[in-house]
Amino acid sequence: MISALTFASPSPEDLRAGTLGRELRQFNYRFVEEYPDSQPVLWDARDAQGRLVAGIRAYVFLNWMHTDVLWVAEDHRGHGLGAHMLRWAEAQALALGARHSKLETFEWQARAFYLQQGYAEYARIDDYVPGFYLAYMKKALA
Repeated sequence: MISALTFASPSPEDLRAGTLGRELRQFNYRFVEEYPDSQPVLWDARDAQGRLVAGIRAYVFLNWMHTDVLWVAEDHRGHGLGAHMLRWAEAQALALGARHSKLETFEWQARAFYLQQGYAEYARIDDYVPGFYLAYMKKALA
């Protein structure tokens, strides 16, 4: 059966149309009914000169907020800005229907910060980067 198939990179048209994702969603709908597209949760903080000093990039999908990036400039850390950004994002996610939040962080990044914000580590991959682990963290929002 595999020998009768042709393998190739997806066409630009398939990528634009999201054909693969649509096929997966159609399969998923048989189990969890139709669900909405992911909803972005995006916010930046800038100083008086317009310099980006913090930002969060997350999205809500299937009742979960997935945080991709939360960053605070080094000269603005330790003053509550990161916690403020995260609380804002969690409030937005709740309004979009999220009931939980999850994220990944390397051990040298912000694991302790997320623990202070009520997140718990539920898994980790040791040596994700040689000598360092990647922590998976989650929190109930409601």
